[in-house]
Amino acid sequence: MGNSQRNVLGGELVSCSMDPVTGFYRDGCCRTGPEDQGVHTICIRATEEFLAFSKAVGNDLSTPHPEWMFPGLHEGDQWCLCAMRWVEALEAGAAPEVVLEATHISMLEFVSLAVLKEHAAESREP
Repeated sequence: MGNSQRNVLGGELVSCSMDPVTGFYRDGCCRTGPEDQGVHTICIRATEEFLAFSKAVGNDLSTPHPEWMFPGLHEGDQWCLCAMRWVEALEAGAAPEVVLEATHISMLEFVSLAVLKEHAAESREP
C-alpha cells in the first residue's frame, strides 16, 4: 500500500466504521482522492457536543437522510469527517475525539500530529 493510504502515525490506514458505513467512498475508510472536495480524512468519534456544534453551523450530522444512505450519527459513532469541519470545531472548543489509526495522513496538511494526539480517542474495534 502506498503513502496515500497511510495514517497520521505512518502505519497502514485502518477502517473507521462499517456501522454506520463511512468514508467518501463508503468503504469504511477515511481515504481521499481528487473527487473528494470535502477532504473526508479524519476519523472522529462523535460526541453530543460536537453533533450540536455541527448542526448549529449548518452541517446536521444527526438527522437521518435515507436518500443518501445516511442513518444520522449518535454519540459514540465513528465517522470520516471533512478536515476543515474538524478544524472549525477545534477552534470553537467542540472538537470530537480522533481515531489516529483510521485518520488519513493527509490530515497533517491541516493540523499537527501533536494536536491530533491531544484529541486521540482510546482504541476500539470499528
